[in-house]
Amino acid sequence: MTDALKTVVVLGTGGTIAGLSASAADNVGYGSAQVGVAELLGPLRDASGIRLESEQVAQVDSKDMAFGIWLRLAQRIAIHLARPDVAGLVVTHGTDTLEETAYFLHRVLAPGKPVVLTGAMRPASSLQADGPQNLRDAIATAAHDGAAGVLVAFAGSVHRGDAVRKIHPYRLDAFSSGDSGPLARIEEGALRRLRDWPAAEPLGLHALGAEPERWPWIEIVTASSGTSGAVVEALRVGGVRGIVVAATGNGSVHRELEAALLRAQAGGIAVLRATRCLDGRIVAGGHGDALPSAEGLTPVQARIELMLRLMTGVGDR
Repeated sequence: MTDALKTVVVLGTGGTIAGLSASAADNVGYGSAQVGVAELLGPLRDASGIRLESEQVAQVDSKDMAFGIWLRLAQRIAIHLARPDVAGLVVTHGTDTLEETAYFLHRVLAPGKPVVLTGAMRPASSLQADGPQNLRDAIATAAHDGAAGVLVAFAGSVHRGDAVRKIHPYRLDAFSSGDSGPLARIEEGALRRLRDWPAAEPLGLHALGAEPERWPWIEIVTASSGTSGAVVEALRVGGVRGIVVAATGNGSVHRELEAALLRAQAGGIAVLRATRCLDGRIVAGGHGDALPSAEGLTPVQARIELMLRLMTGVGDR
């Protein structure tokens, strides 16, 4: 190695990419978060042509991701971003909630250097392990000249952190950017950019204020046939601060559920209306406009957005 090499810091949080199964043929019955990030990087250290550093921030199955891990991860990213010798960062993450962490980091940090999340759909022990290639692609993206923002590198595509969503529970190409399409493709280690890097005004870590245990309680309620408003009433009594409704179609909501949400809103509970459709955005002028629209945000993104709005008082993305 020489001083001319770029430095990429890889932060590990666990997930399937760090998972192990008793059988190499078992891609489902594995244990997540078994392999440390330093070990995952082992085969790539001599082949990448990039100086790699690693740090284990957490070691969890991402279905169990917690606000405290989000805060610690964001803090560690911010520290490494401030280092002039660091070209970019990679975060290894479980796929179940990767899109949520990506949106959170996008809103809080909006970094001028690349922060690239990646993971795997097969455990490290699998005959079809996809983690090593995804990790290699993420490192290449993090070291790419001019790259910026929170990104997700997965199955040869690069997605914006504010657009990515998981669309399949098993396939190797499990992520999409919805209507907007991927930001870039990675071909044999070379990045071919298709659209501009994401840009946003960062909220900043200082805006989060309170300890994660005191962050506002936000829940998602799904609209469907025959839905009542009972769950909204139960959440109101329980002290919920905000509710995201995963609405049908173009933001429409069953009349009984809508009435309950309007009562909750009148009582001081923040409400956002997202569509449960996989792609697209809510177009203004349809049914349900009495409830604020999350526009193109997915329900899980809208939940994070509403939480951040309540914490910071900032109402626009």
